[in-house]
Amino acid sequence: MIEPVNDISPCHSLRRAVFIDEQGISEPEEWDDLDTGAIHLLARDGDSPLGTARLIVAGKTGKIGRLCVAKSARGTGLGAALVTESCLRLKAHGCSRAYLSAQTYAIPFYERLDFTAYGVDYDDAGIPHRDMEKPL
Repeated sequence: MIEPVNDISPCHSLRRAVFIDEQGISEPEEWDDLDTGAIHLLARDGDSPLGTARLIVAGKTGKIGRLCVAKSARGTGLGAALVTESCLRLKAHGCSRAYLSAQTYAIPFYERLDFTAYGVDYDDAGIPHRDMEKPL
């Protein structure tokens, strides 16, 4: 089940495991002031957190960020389910467009979910990224 949570400590644990420990992103680059006021989605199996996404609503545009899935749950469709649920939540909050910053290797994953890449590649925390968007 994927649901919004108020206690974001399990989301932070997942983000630490994936972004900091696995991908080598520094703590100052991972932790920002955008967590406050964001909608945090969490997927779990019982008490075990498996995936998370952070949603930021700005008018009619919603940003999906900090999306990650625990190593044990990759390849199960959970990532796609998180993106789908994120889009539904953003639409329910009045957004007509979703965008995200995709690590370039993940662009085909997001394209399968009807996102379109735009702009040029750029470096974010030492990892190539490209912006993507989808009408809701």
